[in-house]
Amino acid sequence: MGGRDATMVLLDENGIRCDGRKIDEPRRIMIRAGGLKNADGSAYIEFGDNKILVGVFGPRDVHPKHMSNTDTGILRVRYHMEPFSVGERKNPAPSRREIEISKVIKEALEPAVMLEKFPRTAVDVFIEVLQADGGTRCAALSAASVALADAGIPMRDMVAAIASGKVADTIILDVNNEEDQAGQADMPVGYMPNLKKITLLQLDGVLTSEEYKKCVTVGVEGCKLVYEIQKQALNDKYFGKKGD
Repeated sequence: MGGRDATMVLLDENGIRCDGRKIDEPRRIMIRAGGLKNADGSAYIEFGDNKILVGVFGPRDVHPKHMSNTDTGILRVRYHMEPFSVGERKNPAPSRREIEISKVIKEALEPAVMLEKFPRTAVDVFIEVLQADGGTRCAALSAASVALADAGIPMRDMVAAIASGKVADTIILDVNNEEDQAGQADMPVGYMPNLKKITLLQLDGVLTSEEYKKCVTVGVEGCKLVYEIQKQALNDKYFGKKGD
């Protein structure tokens, strides 16, 4: 029964969550395009208390050569959490979770990037999590899209990402760390709004078929909010901030 009690305090009788948000309200999101002088493109995101920096390099020659593809470019993604990014110091060596998230983000980005435009080359995406607070894969994916666009990589669309979930028998938007630990389900969603295509959909937990559909809908609507912030970040860099 302890788990049930834990979920109860995550949502009060007025539908307010443990961090003061409503059920359909995302955490504060700030994205800045550029910033890394040595990278071809970069982005920094603050998503709640997540702080993540992304650098993009390429298209560039593939080493060793046999790893290249004559028909298309290849996308390589490294997601890495700094040892100081979590409360208990993390081992600096890549964990199984980091390797899995690197693969997930790569597969979510591939439909967006026109890899066929630059055969025999590679685009490298380096993601550094400076501070983690639940939902890092979605925040990292959103920032990586902005960094790729900043690098001038040909793209069909940007991928925006956010996690929906289930807490105290209620579908919510943007799962934070406490809700992730004590909630009933967590569903990261990556979405290309212009193409209306989902490129990332994972589920940790149990949902009914109706809850599943609602969770996807809530996640997609949340992605559209993130997408506007992504576009604004690029506008601010290349066309100046409003009021400048």
